[in-house]
Amino acid sequence: MTSTDTPETAALSSPAPGAVADRRRWLALAIVMTAAFMDLVDVTIVNIAIPSIKQDEGATFSQIQWITAGYALAFAAGLITGGRLGDIYGRKWLFLLGVAGFTVASALCGFAVNPEMLVASRILQGAMAAMMVPQVLSIVHATFPAHERGKVFGLFGAIVGLGAVSGPLLGALLIEWDIFGLEWRPIFLINLPVGVLALILGRRFISESKAPKALKLDLVGVALVTLGLLMLLYPLTRGRELGWPLWGYVSMAGSLAVFAGLVAYEKWKTARDGSPLVELSLFKVKSFAAGIAVQTVFGIALGIFFLVWTLYMQFGLGWSALRAGLTGVPFSIAVSAAAGMSVQLLVPRFGRKVLQAGALIMALGVLLYIWESDRYGMDIASWQMALPLVVMGAGMGFIVAPLTDAVLSEVPREHSGSASGLINTVQQMGNALGLGLVSVVFFGEISDHLTLAQVGPAFANAFEHALGWVAAVLTVIFLLMFALPKQPAQHVEGAQDEPDAQDLNQVQDKAPGQDTAQGKDKGQDQDRKPEFVG
Repeated sequence: MTSTDTPETAALSSPAPGAVADRRRWLALAIVMTAAFMDLVDVTIVNIAIPSIKQDEGATFSQIQWITAGYALAFAAGLITGGRLGDIYGRKWLFLLGVAGFTVASALCGFAVNPEMLVASRILQGAMAAMMVPQVLSIVHATFPAHERGKVFGLFGAIVGLGAVSGPLLGALLIEWDIFGLEWRPIFLINLPVGVLALILGRRFISESKAPKALKLDLVGVALVTLGLLMLLYPLTRGRELGWPLWGYVSMAGSLAVFAGLVAYEKWKTARDGSPLVELSLFKVKSFAAGIAVQTVFGIALGIFFLVWTLYMQFGLGWSALRAGLTGVPFSIAVSAAAGMSVQLLVPRFGRKVLQAGALIMALGVLLYIWESDRYGMDIASWQMALPLVVMGAGMGFIVAPLTDAVLSEVPREHSGSASGLINTVQQMGNALGLGLVSVVFFGEISDHLTLAQVGPAFANAFEHALGWVAAVLTVIFLLMFALPKQPAQHVEGAQDEPDAQDLNQVQDKAPGQDTAQGKDKGQDQDRKPEFVG
């Protein structure tokens, strides 16, 4: 996700020369959407493969956490910088570089010889996705005229939804088929032919575009953000396994000093050249500051839920990957349906209340899930999980689709690009933090010495405990939403005839269903500004 200012917005006010007449733009669209789909599937496919990876590689649970959290951390840290690199050096060039790097990283993941190599390869994959993903909608904007973008964004939304639903199912099928005896490895290797094809066709059919007055890079800001998150996440992830050593607490406390240093540096960077990584003036807008808090905390809740859900079904209940993948289908469908309903019908009429209702409905679904898990124990069936999953999915759909517009509602138009980039970044950071907290809220409830008969009940109890924390977090989100505007204003998304699509880059993290709603075009008006937030 790029962070831009008015000069870049002006630079993108018209499509690339010949875009209207060039029929090849539809091939370019297929290429960039295929790459976005590849990234989405790769994010959602990993959770379902965790038991197979653990069994085959002998990975510890902390390494399992880093296989998912490492990707989210690298993705979040590089999003804004990846977008700015595209502005400066050309979006086509950065897109192809990102695709090439993502493909190589996928190969390294697929051929990893130990858990450490897999974690490192996943971090590289996240960094390459941060180069690739921010260019997708920028290329769409530069390739298609305004009157065609409504249809294009709608198609993009469908692709996002398809990726969220198909990722876990595809992963489950690949593991079930055990192609050439490779077990979990095809979930990464499937990216190789797709990536190579995208490179060959992208080089030929995608038109180059760049912002002539793009903001400068803020690599120091990126380094400080990454350092602060590592100092916080590493002790959280390894603390229980290492017996919570003193250095872990020192590191977590030190991360606060690093973040304070980041704020001071960003103030200095703003005064020096006006191109900070984080536009601090945005936090003077009450609704934006509250919205950033909502996005971060929501990311934490999702990071916790999707990982412990997979561990519960496959390790605790002993289900196959295919059964676990199929069990999640009602959730993804509910997210998609509720997202479309919330944006098109409910939010225009009821405003903020829809988002708050979503938080309460999702919390209700979580509590219902806890009740069913406790009641049925090890005998719980997939169909019995359908009701809480549908309730949770409906609540999530009411939140994720309209949230970005609500957060941006009172942000000055000239800062909407920087604001939307920051929203996507903090949600991914929240997701990484949630994955790190799994050690505390889930594994902290599981004894290190369990008999085979004790494993299932222990995982079920830990799952219920973790869901209790998720419900508490959703209650906090409900309260934070009181700081959002009662009825989101339309000036950010409706007052511009040419939306700055380079700032509307879809982010995926994570988890199944998390991106489904965000791909929906916000209304039928082609000139409205859709936000794709993972």
